[in-house]
Amino acid sequence: MIYTITANPSIDYVIQLNQLTTGQVNRVKSDVKLPGGKGINVSRILAALDLPSTALGFIGGFTGEFIQQQLNNELVDCQFTQVPADTRINVKIKDAVEETEINGQGPAIPTAAVDALKAQLNQLKPGDIVFMSGSLPPNLPASFYKDLVPLIHERQAEFVIDTTGQALLDTLADRPLVIKPNHHELAELFNTTFADHQAIIAAGRQLLTKGAQHVLVSMAGAGALLITPEHAYLGGTPKGTVINSVGAGDSMIAGFVGTFSQHHDALAAFKTSLACGSATAFSEDLATTAKINDLLPHIEITQID
Repeated sequence: MIYTITANPSIDYVIQLNQLTTGQVNRVKSDVKLPGGKGINVSRILAALDLPSTALGFIGGFTGEFIQQQLNNELVDCQFTQVPADTRINVKIKDAVEETEINGQGPAIPTAAVDALKAQLNQLKPGDIVFMSGSLPPNLPASFYKDLVPLIHERQAEFVIDTTGQALLDTLADRPLVIKPNHHELAELFNTTFADHQAIIAAGRQLLTKGAQHVLVSMAGAGALLITPEHAYLGGTPKGTVINSVGAGDSMIAGFVGTFSQHHDALAAFKTSLACGSATAFSEDLATTAKINDLLPHIEITQID
């Protein structure tokens, strides 16, 4: 089983305008309300791949009820912990020129709710995978996700934390199943710039020596790299029009983790991850089953090291 933990989920209220003019009344051209949060995105993509997952985290109020209902409609198993205050709403305003985001802070999480979520990790079994990612409510410590790792390891389960910077480095000794920095984030970790793929591969292998089991490096339109101790593979992006960058990274890591959990084949997992990430980038919302399946035959992977 794959478990996803989203500590600070949201309703993403996406508004399309012809032009945003501050200080005046603006007329909406179209709008949609979506369940948001990085862990939730992973569960939604896994559902599109027909792979089961269990969504954990904190929800509250009518906004939390909306998120749970939407995920139930997508056949995602939800075992959220209820909190007294409403789950936040994030507003994403898109016009012809740019996108503006207004993100809520999120509710305070009572200690009893944190204890209840930790108790849920007692159901983990050897070989299960726990994915943790996304922003935290204001009263939770920055180490919240990392603090769950010992509980996961007690049950002989694997974990993934999708994070960056020092927080990423701090997880490596705990041997995350996969990490997914983009090439800019990877360069920042080593205070450098990369001249070519070989330089990226060398940096990625340093993260492997520090404990990461697999390293995925996304490079936007230039594709992505899968780096292992023995080899490195370059995956290209299929042709398509980029509509939406939100959730593409979550889709990519969901595709990798979901496929790897089934077959323990890193190369097959890499191919699925590329299809999922591209399918979301080419869609208004997260990727659908049909879109992923349409792109899978067009994913090309080359061993370059």
